[in-house]
Amino acid sequence: MAHVAVLVSLNFPGLDEQVAGLVRRFTRVALETLVRLGASYTLLDTSAPLPDPEAAARFDGLLLLGGGDIDGGCYGSSLVDVPHSYGVDARADRDALSAIAAAEKAGRPILGICRGSQLLNVHRGGTIIPDIEEFTLHRGGEGRPVFLDEKIRLVPSTRLHGIMGVDSLVGRSGHHQAVDRLGSGLVLAAVAQDGIVEGIEDPERWLIGVQWHPEDDDGPEADRLRLFAGFVEACATG
Repeated sequence: MAHVAVLVSLNFPGLDEQVAGLVRRFTRVALETLVRLGASYTLLDTSAPLPDPEAAARFDGLLLLGGGDIDGGCYGSSLVDVPHSYGVDARADRDALSAIAAAEKAGRPILGICRGSQLLNVHRGGTIIPDIEEFTLHRGGEGRPVFLDEKIRLVPSTRLHGIMGVDSLVGRSGHHQAVDRLGSGLVLAAVAQDGIVEGIEDPERWLIGVQWHPEDDDGPEADRLRLFAGFVEACATG
């Protein structure tokens, strides 16, 4: 049985009750899906400092869930007033990046979702779009639900494409940031209709990031199970 480290911040600056409910629901669905697929987990909550971020190396894999924005200083951005910015916690970012570095050094499979995908890119030296100006494909506008259905194209011959078994899918999205310049060793694995990066991976090892939220149970269960099953299988087989 694979035993997975699941990293998330269940509390972050500016968290309101609506977003807290989403974070709790998405986390619950992710954990239930792991168990359904035969894996066990340990939750690493970066709301408080992790006693030992490098302990992520001792698990069979690392799952990085969504949350607040990444501090711009982590990827060299000097912008101070970022539109729609929320949840920035530089200490939590440092703990997460330390955990990623330890898991990668140990050769563990890593799956990143939304913020988690962006953290993987920053870990590899990539950058983030601070705020997507033309956002209508990626999140709801003022007075509308934040999350919407987004059409996403998967890049042929990538690991992600092989796992999902389709050329395109509809994912649940609610993001105002996204991967910009790809980090070292990473390739494009999924793309939005407007060219925004929706998936990244390392073709040389099991490291995948997706910008959409497969763990949103308002989205297709089959797609969530395919992606999580690919991750759990990689964790179980080493």
